[in-house]
Amino acid sequence: MKRSLLVVVLLLTSLTPSSLSARVVTQQRASRPAAAKPATPAPAPARLPEAKITSQVLPNGLEVIILEDHSIPLVTIELAVKNGSYTEPPELNGLSHLYEHMFFKQNRAIANAEEYLRAIGQMGIAYNGTTREEVVDYYFTTTSPNIRTAMQFMKDASRYPLFDEREFAREKQVVIGEIDRNESNPFFYLSQEMNSRLFFKYPSRKNPLGNRETVSGSTTEMMRLIQQRYYVPNNSALVLTGDVNPAEVIKMAQEFYGDWPKREKDPFVEFPLVEHPPLPKSEGGVIIQPVQNVIINISWHGPSIGKDNPATYAADVFSFILRQPNSRFQRNLVDTGLVTGVDLGYYTQRNVGPISLIAQTTPDKARAAIKALYEEVAHFNDKDYYTDEQLESAKALLEADDLYSREKLSDYTHTLSFWWASTGLDYFRGYLPRLRATSRADISRYITTYIQGKPHIGLALMSNESQTKIKITPEELMGQ
Repeated sequence: MKRSLLVVVLLLTSLTPSSLSARVVTQQRASRPAAAKPATPAPAPARLPEAKITSQVLPNGLEVIILEDHSIPLVTIELAVKNGSYTEPPELNGLSHLYEHMFFKQNRAIANAEEYLRAIGQMGIAYNGTTREEVVDYYFTTTSPNIRTAMQFMKDASRYPLFDEREFAREKQVVIGEIDRNESNPFFYLSQEMNSRLFFKYPSRKNPLGNRETVSGSTTEMMRLIQQRYYVPNNSALVLTGDVNPAEVIKMAQEFYGDWPKREKDPFVEFPLVEHPPLPKSEGGVIIQPVQNVIINISWHGPSIGKDNPATYAADVFSFILRQPNSRFQRNLVDTGLVTGVDLGYYTQRNVGPISLIAQTTPDKARAAIKALYEEVAHFNDKDYYTDEQLESAKALLEADDLYSREKLSDYTHTLSFWWASTGLDYFRGYLPRLRATSRADISRYITTYIQGKPHIGLALMSNESQTKIKITPEELMGQ
């Protein structure tokens, strides 16, 4: 049940010029790239088995989510928290990420970070954490006999952190180093500029990494504030996948986490977040960086989970159709030589998922490529833009993608936590049936509601030499 979670704008922060070669690199959450699958339609595929997920909410509000698989004696335990950059005002931007860095340090049971690392190393535990816009998660992967020990480790780390001042100072420098590395990548500036324009009022909400000033000025008291506000059972989920028994896991979760005091009010009720306003007008701009080629990025405000769920399914299907080498989209843009790579993607989020059209071209073809991109957008709703066969093939292959995504359960654990935080398990469980039901009418409504004729941001990343020569205007990048 993997969604086409293309994050073109955000992904640019990790790309290098060489990685954008024959086709623009795309990303899916914990799944195989959709473009790697066959483009030819499969004949009426048999219905694929769906993931059998057990979930139970403990009396304190902690949701326990379990996917049982006894194929190998491994288990992944993940704690997911509805935190991340969406919860951050500008003055706190990046502190959810900094908190994540402090998670695997000393706590009430572990004297220091070195002891912590030594203990988990002796047990063969692999561990990590990630911070996204709407979720922060932490995980251990270990052999199934070590599940109780890993659960204890997770309990101590999540409930009883110490936030040692010296360790905190070191981790601030580590995060600042990450920011420095991002700022050394020319594509970072395209991402930053797009976020600042597309989410003009609250750009910090779309920047999980944070910025140097807020990280440098942060304190351990701020870490405590985050802990008290968001690290509570009724804002968290415990996700386990692998060689586990659901009944035993529920019992164990109650044992380790049942006495975790709940917050009387939901953090998002007590500290409500104002919705981001719609984009009022289209804008265009050129970002000057030392790059050889030209990267064009056109983005729109897309649907939000919980407000327009049908559009999210349509977005996934339509993006998949366009991504295939035999699509009209690819033939008109890549096969003609106008661009060397192109993609359209939607990033699923509860709070305004962006739609991003991104293409790479050469400076001499940039003006023609921009024009051609907008011409394609204008034809998205043509009856012959894609065939019924392509529509059905896209749905079948997207469904198959869920099966592929479960090949590595540790990755699928992150998938479950992402969906729990951003969409809720009901959306996740119902995704495949609703995906199968997606029609041309649904795709047409998605295109007219969110793309065609709607305010958007058009940006181009290029060198100063290229811009001096070709003089691309903001109006051209707006499609005017």
